[in-house]
Amino acid sequence: MGRYIESVCRLCRRENLKLYLKGDRCYSDKCGVDRRAYPPGQHGQGRAKFSNYGIQLREKQKVKRMYGLAEGQFRNFFAKAERQKGITGTNLLVLLERRLDNMVYRLGFANSRSEARQLVRHGHFTVNGRKTNIPSCLVKVGDMIALREKSRKISKITEALEAVARRGVPSWLDLQKEQFQGRVAAFPTREELTMPIKEQLIVELYSK
Repeated sequence: MGRYIESVCRLCRRENLKLYLKGDRCYSDKCGVDRRAYPPGQHGQGRAKFSNYGIQLREKQKVKRMYGLAEGQFRNFFAKAERQKGITGTNLLVLLERRLDNMVYRLGFANSRSEARQLVRHGHFTVNGRKTNIPSCLVKVGDMIALREKSRKISKITEALEAVARRGVPSWLDLQKEQFQGRVAAFPTREELTMPIKEQLIVELYSK
């Protein structure tokens, strides 16, 4: 699978939005979007005109990059959302939020989703007491996500937990900071997902 190895700040600038891909740097005055609020590249400061397809594509790219997924992974999530009852766009966002790496990030154990993905892959977390190293694992309501005993002194995890007050923990999650664990209290509603996402554009793109 292809892996993006260039500057992730370019991705935020391309979408003209902070995707919070670099943790603390995104909150500082070093943020690429704040310093250069225009798309990257030779013609980045030119006037861009998008067709309807271009607008839909940019929205899909924004969400895909926000959650750190490859195109095939994202398409699979959309197909699963389409098969479920309810609104496809909302189903898609809830499925993305249910990923284990996203939950680790949301609970404050990591400063970014990419950092959370790496921590999960290295086996630092358990789900309901069982070691799980699959970032795409979908958690359920009532699941307990815990940091393993031997991983509780890792500096970047403790630093992330100290900074969790700044970012906040979503209302659908219950963080037990002193026990290094968190519980999935509920799945988020569309109103609770406050990121600037227009999921209907993604549905229209994949429905062509």
